[in-house]
Amino acid sequence: MSTTRILARPQADRAVRIGDAAARPGTEVLTMMGVTSDGLASADAAGRLALSGPNAVASHRARILPVLWHQLRSPLLGLLLLAATASFFVGQRTDAVIIGLIVGLSVGLGLVNEYRADKAAERLHSQIVHRATVRRDGRPEAVDVVTLVPGDVVDLAIGDVVPADIRLLESAGLVCDESVLTGESLPVDKGTEAVPAGTALADLTGCALMGTIVQAGTARGVIISTGPHTEFGAIATGLDTHQLDTQFQVGLRRFSMLLVYVAGGLTLTIFAINIVLQRPVLEALLFSLAIAVGITPQLLPAVVSTSLAAGARRMSRVKVLVKRLVCIEDLGDIEVLFTDKTGTLTRGSIDYSHTVGAGATTPATVQAWGLLCTDAAAGPGPPTGAHPLDHALWEATDETLRQRLSSYQRLSVLPFDHERRLVSVLVRMPGGDLVLATKGAPEAVLDRCVGVPPEARRRLGEEFEAGNRVIAVATRAVHDQRLPTTADERDLVLQGLLVFLDPPKADAARALERLAGLGIAVKVVTGDSAVVAEKVCRDLGLVDGGTVTGADLDRLDGQELFETIATTTVFARVSPEHKARIVRCQRRSGGGVAFLGDGVNDALALHAADVGISVDSASDVAKDSADVILLDKDLDVLADGVAEGRRIFANTIKYVLMGTSSNFGNMASAAGASLFLPFLPMLPSQILLNNLLYDTSQLAIPTDHVDEEQLRRPSHWDIGFIRRFMFFFGPVSSVFDFVTFGVMLWVFDSGPAQFRTGWFVESLATQTLVIFVIRTRRTPFFRSRPSRTLTTAALGVVALGAVLPATPLAGALGFAPLPGGFFVALVGMVLAYLALIEIGKRIFYASAPSPTSRGVPHRVDRHLRRRAAWFSTSRPHHARPHHPRPPNT
Repeated sequence: MSTTRILARPQADRAVRIGDAAARPGTEVLTMMGVTSDGLASADAAGRLALSGPNAVASHRARILPVLWHQLRSPLLGLLLLAATASFFVGQRTDAVIIGLIVGLSVGLGLVNEYRADKAAERLHSQIVHRATVRRDGRPEAVDVVTLVPGDVVDLAIGDVVPADIRLLESAGLVCDESVLTGESLPVDKGTEAVPAGTALADLTGCALMGTIVQAGTARGVIISTGPHTEFGAIATGLDTHQLDTQFQVGLRRFSMLLVYVAGGLTLTIFAINIVLQRPVLEALLFSLAIAVGITPQLLPAVVSTSLAAGARRMSRVKVLVKRLVCIEDLGDIEVLFTDKTGTLTRGSIDYSHTVGAGATTPATVQAWGLLCTDAAAGPGPPTGAHPLDHALWEATDETLRQRLSSYQRLSVLPFDHERRLVSVLVRMPGGDLVLATKGAPEAVLDRCVGVPPEARRRLGEEFEAGNRVIAVATRAVHDQRLPTTADERDLVLQGLLVFLDPPKADAARALERLAGLGIAVKVVTGDSAVVAEKVCRDLGLVDGGTVTGADLDRLDGQELFETIATTTVFARVSPEHKARIVRCQRRSGGGVAFLGDGVNDALALHAADVGISVDSASDVAKDSADVILLDKDLDVLADGVAEGRRIFANTIKYVLMGTSSNFGNMASAAGASLFLPFLPMLPSQILLNNLLYDTSQLAIPTDHVDEEQLRRPSHWDIGFIRRFMFFFGPVSSVFDFVTFGVMLWVFDSGPAQFRTGWFVESLATQTLVIFVIRTRRTPFFRSRPSRTLTTAALGVVALGAVLPATPLAGALGFAPLPGGFFVALVGMVLAYLALIEIGKRIFYASAPSPTSRGVPHRVDRHLRRRAAWFSTSRPHHARPHHPRPPNT
């Protein structure tokens, strides 16, 4: 059961609506909100938090009453308790008490297991904190988004999820993806100008709205509304109380409803026939309802919750942290993985190798310009907040050259961006001359140079062919000290090339083989050169399906891109917008799409994917955007997570197939036998006890092993397959039930009590032990062995059922002693039953397709619901200052 609930939207009107704020100038809005551009004081923010409540649209707490209601809400269970109560007052007190105790134990078992799983989900959720940069007491602080209040002044940067409804005060090229709110796929340019009153939500260009994504640029603004008061919150309150229904959960509900319909029809039929046969009304009602309860999968939610909680613990041991338990299911659905090259396929520890001078330029000169041309903070030590390439270059530079550079003065910087793929710096030389130095992707630099020596182009091609990372450096003299613009990056003179090494990981090839074995297509999405990416892929044995560059993508429409992705392995020189577009387009295929990235430039794609995956060493923006965090940046770790998701689905299906075969067959047998026997074939309390013992043994299914072939591709719910399974194997179970009826009546000449006892023991044994056959498509025990826990639980329950008639409880439960010959017959019947099921299994799977390899349709509200999890709370929040992230992240 999901533990997330959407918070109710308060009835009180907001003091300021975002539409009203959009129609006013920024300075006037600040006055309205009672704040200055320096932000709130901490004490004022705390007071406003107490009034406005947390900036959350959902609550994620384990609450015992909803879990209890989840166990009790079955109408069949309610009718059974009502009938048992009636029987108590008409004199059948022993039976009524026994039924009540058994139902109580069953409900308690489900309650304990599901609540424990919810507590595990709450602990997991409480570890995840999303932060926003806010100005408090005149300085920037990084705080938990749920502590933001109306009047807070916040900073926005690329990749951020907008944390509230904000009126913009400053904007530098801000572009937002508002598709989660408006459904529009094109990003929206933002500014600070007021708009006319009554402007539509999609046209509020002076505002950034909660839940949308910053796709480019930076901005500062004042928060107008938080939590359920926001436009996003208004939509979120229209969602149901489930945090996010995956296809897995939708399939569970469909299966449960299938059995409810079957149980309802069977109940009404049995009750009507028993009334026609003039049996006591109350007895007929209790028997009919007990049959229905026996068919319905009462512990299915507990089995799923226990599986997910156990899976999260196992995944943490293999260094995978999931932010939500349902992420485990999403991991199992992955069919395509887009990943960066650096640190995933390569070592990620970049080393400076050598310099290639252009013309007569010396290597030392090229190295010096490379050190000067950086957007990192300058200082006497290593550059602060620098790119790993800058760090590697600095570490490889001798102290003499470093000292010489201290006489050069950096005057201004034109920062790197992913469109230009360049950084430029205005430098004052020791003699006073001004020089513009530009460094970046070789293709971008060479396009802006004049007179590039042919030898330099040849050497560049050789370095790319060798799989090395290359940065080009160029300069030109300038005559004024103004801040450089992109228009100044022209007529440059190439100084040379800086060459770095980032060799493939030793174990990356094996990890790629594992992912291929799991049916996952791996595609590389990188800002690096196409030649370099292709070389790395060839070295690792990744099948070359072609390469597409960012420039190529710009020429493709949506359908052309969709068709191109299927035949492409490498996407090179791509921007953050390109990455997100590729992911969104691939999601149209219906299969699960994952994106693995660790940089600010990966945030948009992480948000767009079905499963966003980052690493513990990633930027804060990337980790905030991801659903899954790998504590090691290793594809092997990811493969473990995918296998775990599929293992959980496979084990859940085992429980489902159990319920649709022997359990369903036994209940149908009870219904059929009641038509020709002069007595009930099993008392209502015995049916419920049988069901309780059976369900108890099935709680061990999450510990079971899963065959390798079941992990090779995603599996999805197929109700048609389950229905065919039910009608194929259910009658087989019923055949052996009727054999038992014949043995009890004609061999042992049993009366009602002994008949019921014999069938109780036989039905419990067959429906419990059949798990060993159904759990695998292989030959059980010889080619596929169950877990020790499952084996112990199943055999223990069968043994308990066999000895119950010989205990002091037998009389109260309506049992009678069984003759020794019965157990000999029981062994023979069980072995024959399991053998027949094994033969039937081979016939069934030879003629019926597996419920796998089908596209999974994505629900329209999937990403909106997932985004709502960003703004959820599971504990009281207090504003706690943290160091803000550096501006360059």
